[in-house]
Amino acid sequence: MMFTELDSLKAKLDALRPLPKHTVKSLHEQLVLDWTYNSNAIEGNTLTLKETKVVLEGITVGGKSMREHCEAINHKEAIDFVEDIVSNKAPLSESLIKSIHHLVLKQIDDENAGVYRQQNVVISGAEHRPPGCIKVPDEMQTLVECHNRLEIHPVESAARLHTDFVKIHPFVDGNGRTARLLMNFELMRNGYLPVVIKAKDRLSYYDALDTAHTKNDYSFFITMVINAEIAMLNTYLELICCD
Repeated sequence: MMFTELDSLKAKLDALRPLPKHTVKSLHEQLVLDWTYNSNAIEGNTLTLKETKVVLEGITVGGKSMREHCEAINHKEAIDFVEDIVSNKAPLSESLIKSIHHLVLKQIDDENAGVYRQQNVVISGAEHRPPGCIKVPDEMQTLVECHNRLEIHPVESAARLHTDFVKIHPFVDGNGRTARLLMNFELMRNGYLPVVIKAKDRLSYYDALDTAHTKNDYSFFITMVINAEIAMLNTYLELICCD
């Protein structure tokens, strides 16, 4: 099982704690940049990795829209918020989900930031159709209640949270970014590293989600998250064990 390799790597990293502060700081800075760039790029943001870095440093990039600048800044603030709630050991809740989404969409669509959609939507290119807007509140309540009762491997739990959240598509916009933030919230609160879904893997990412939604087969997406976690653990181990 891939969980065996994953947990072996996690145990190896945990055995090295406390980790070197400067190494962890540089790894964290790179993670935030990669996570922000890739998560926004998946949704169509045209900022490059270097441009995203510049925007996060407070510099405006010529030729890019204000929305794209806000998406980068907002995402960084959402990561900060998720890290804070993890350190405070906050449980998954609807208010937490709405708070994350509000940060993702603030100054972009303030009317809908943190507010469940009140209209029906379709997901472009997907076979799955989200539930009608009237069902969203009940579906989200059920999502949180069921997820908090799950007794499965934390990485599988994180993957399922992402998948089931996107299946509901509770907001008019920003669902993908919020889903990936929620997935990493679940990973981090269980002692795992946050993962980055690469923009170059967008097609296989969407296919894996649609397979879960239409065929109830989560295996492809769970495997994708496991591989991303293994890659992140190996990155940390390679730098920390460089001797």
